Amino acid sequence: MNEFPLGALMVWGTVVGLDLASMLQGLFNRPLVAGAVAGVILNDPMAGLRIGLALELYALDVLPVGASRYPDYGAATVAAVALGAGQAWTAALGPAVLLGLVLAHFGGLTIVLHRRITAWALRRAEVSLDRGDPGVASRVHGLGLLADLVRSTALAALGLLAAELLKHAPQLDVATQRALAVVVVGGGFVAVIGGALRRAGTARRMLWLAAGLALGVIGLGLR
Repeated sequence: MNEFPLGALMVWGTVVGLDLASMLQGLFNRPLVAGAVAGVILNDPMAGLRIGLALELYALDVLPVGASRYPDYGAATVAAVALGAGQAWTAALGPAVLLGLVLAHFGGLTIVLHRRITAWALRRAEVSLDRGDPGVASRVHGLGLLADLVRSTALAALGLLAAELLKHAPQLDVATQRALAVVVVGGGFVAVIGGALRRAGTARRMLWLAAGLALGVIGLGLR
């Protein structure tokens, strides 16, 4: 990985991390988008789309709202594409997606740490905020943004370092690579179905879900 792609991937990994909650919120953090752009940076857009799509299956079950805990798939997807780009997709898909899942859940822990830093800053500024001192709210807000910038950059750097190290690790045999690809993709579909069933809730919504699935199957059959 030469200097330019590494720098571009670092910037992109940081941007998608900030996009999750602190800034923009333009859906750049979605694995499909993050992976597609990372694939273009690495001159392998198909790898970016394949890996991003596989991770998107898992991310569809995530609702980043309120105080809920959830993985951060943005920088994780960038690192996964960095690992899988330039290889045969049957060999790269499984290890790349597995790396992305591990990094995404680690990223979720960093989100909790970021929230604790923000809560600490709020407690320290509580008296000044109650008095309405000018500029205090802006400083607290700025600290939160700076902390998330550091978090996103560190997560992107860690992911790219892991991808670079794994590129030089001993390769799995063909059968294991294919089995791993089946497992990670199958797990993604299970996550999608499980999330859909949980959100369907009532029997009426279950019927609508079943009807939608049936129409989708029919549409595929008519192609």
